[in-house]
Amino acid sequence: MTEIVPRWEWRSFGDLDWAFAGLTPHDVLESTEVYLVSAAGADVVKVRYELMDVKHLLQTDDNGLEQWTPVVKAPFPLGEADARAVAGAVGVAAETLTGAPYPQDDLLAQLAVPGSGVVAVEVAKRRQRYDVDGCAAELTEVRTPYGSTGTVAIEDEDADLVMRTVRGLGLGGRPNVNFLRGLRALLGLPADRVAVIDVGTNSVKFHVGERTDDGWRAVVDRAEITRLGEGLQEGGGLQPEPMARTVEAISDMADEACRQRVAAIAAVGTAGLRMASNGADFVAGVRKRCGVDIDVISGEDEARLAYRAATEGLGASGARVVFDTGGGSSQFTFGNGDEVVERFSVPVGAVRFTERYGLDATVSEAVLAEALDAIAGDLSRLDGRPTPELVVGLGGAVTNLAAVMHGLTRYDPDVIQGTVLERDEIDRQIELYRTRDAEQRRSIDGLQPQRAEVILAGACVVRTILAKLAVDSFRVSDRGLRHGVLAERFG
Repeated sequence: MTEIVPRWEWRSFGDLDWAFAGLTPHDVLESTEVYLVSAAGADVVKVRYELMDVKHLLQTDDNGLEQWTPVVKAPFPLGEADARAVAGAVGVAAETLTGAPYPQDDLLAQLAVPGSGVVAVEVAKRRQRYDVDGCAAELTEVRTPYGSTGTVAIEDEDADLVMRTVRGLGLGGRPNVNFLRGLRALLGLPADRVAVIDVGTNSVKFHVGERTDDGWRAVVDRAEITRLGEGLQEGGGLQPEPMARTVEAISDMADEACRQRVAAIAAVGTAGLRMASNGADFVAGVRKRCGVDIDVISGEDEARLAYRAATEGLGASGARVVFDTGGGSSQFTFGNGDEVVERFSVPVGAVRFTERYGLDATVSEAVLAEALDAIAGDLSRLDGRPTPELVVGLGGAVTNLAAVMHGLTRYDPDVIQGTVLERDEIDRQIELYRTRDAEQRRSIDGLQPQRAEVILAGACVVRTILAKLAVDSFRVSDRGLRHGVLAERFG
């Protein structure tokens, strides 16, 4: 082998042709390669141009960039030492190999034995090669018997140059997924760590989950209140400042997801983006800034996913209602056990009513009554329904109400999950917020400071839901839309 020079690499999968718009490749190569994919190995092992090629991961930096070095690059038939190195790279005991030197077909047959956990995958590639600001870049079409995809790779000996190039192409917020992990996903093998970004009208929620034998474990779970829907009127557009705040928050979350080495990011948008006349422009702006594609889901899908989150989180049975009230809308799902009977979304959210009735400040009892009447009118679809056995509430409003009830100075999801909130407690908190302005509310233990402006409206929505359903209490679920997306998109 020639001198070994480790190189830093960034790679992502998906339809990423847009990142190279206006650029011309200096070379286009086509090849058919064979990859050895295993659950145990972490090295990239392939046969290309009749050479056995193994790359070993040396390290990962703070940006999630990976530094790789070649450890085998040899022609067939393969000698004993190289064959043992290949076996070790895919997690196969080297002593099981027999018959050195090893022709290609013989070696692959011995390594990819049924039941061994190793699969030989034929991969056809069309690679367009670019020089972007002195950095090597490839845009590749990948075709396998298991499906097809696209991938972009940026690599160089200089990690800083790689990151500058990635960001310059507008890809900085996409996860760095090496070829082995991408191929595993194409084969349907489960990803070990993924992220979900939920872009709501009032807040952006960020969740990183890691798959374990017992299900998903939360690695990161946080929210940032950006008030994307601030000033949004029906049929109108999102305002520049809320858009900028929210884009910044999403970009930061995407960067954190990359540092957490997630295999994929699923981003969804809800009521604010559904309502806004310029919602598509916002989605395009996020994609251009950090490469994250936001799927603006329907109200029905939002309700269904929230129901799934509550179902998996609380395991309740019987006739039940799951509601998720946010900044721009409220979702309702009626079910019996695991079966969904009906679901719908209504444009009733805390941001809209806060702005309409000035509920971010102290208000009179008369104004409060007027707001409650308006909320009740907009929730008329709940009228005349039978009383459910169980009501479960999701979302920032209900978790903050629960945290205030417990007087939590630090949020604890284990305390919040399953909390029973009585109607009397909600009435107590409504009076607490009614008589205080936003700044005074921020000193209340348990209340997220950024939610001080909208908590009164949120409490009024929750109070009205209980009255409409003729129940005196409901159970709080710390799980929300992001958990439903995690379960549906990633299993």
